[in-house]
Amino acid sequence: MKKLYYSIGEVSDITDVEAHVLRYWETVFDELNPKKNKAGNRVYKENDIETILKLKELIQEKKYSTEGAQQVLKKDDEDDESKEIPVSVKKDLKEIRLFLNELLEKL
Repeated sequence: MKKLYYSIGEVSDITDVEAHVLRYWETVFDELNPKKNKAGNRVYKENDIETILKLKELIQEKKYSTEGAQQVLKKDDEDDESKEIPVSVKKDLKEIRLFLNELLEKL
C-alpha cells in the first residue's frame, strides 16, 4: 500500500486530520511543505505524513499550542531520540486500519 505520493484526501484518511487543518498547518509549520503537481494539487510524501502524525499527536492529543508544537519539533530535530512508537509505525498501522475497514465494508 506504500506509494511515492499521496493526495490530500488520502493523507486526510490516513491521519484522521481534515484537509483544511492540513492546509493551515502548512502555513504554520516549516517542516510541513508538500509539493504541488502540474495541476496545482498537493502531493505528500511519506515524511510529510510522519510529520502530520507527529503534529496530530502534539496538537490534538497532547493539547500543545502551535508554538509549543514548533518548539518540540525543533527539539526533536536536535535530539533525534527514539520514541515509544515510531511515527512511521503509527502511519503504517493507520494505513492497515483504513485498508481493513474498507475490506470490512465490502463483506
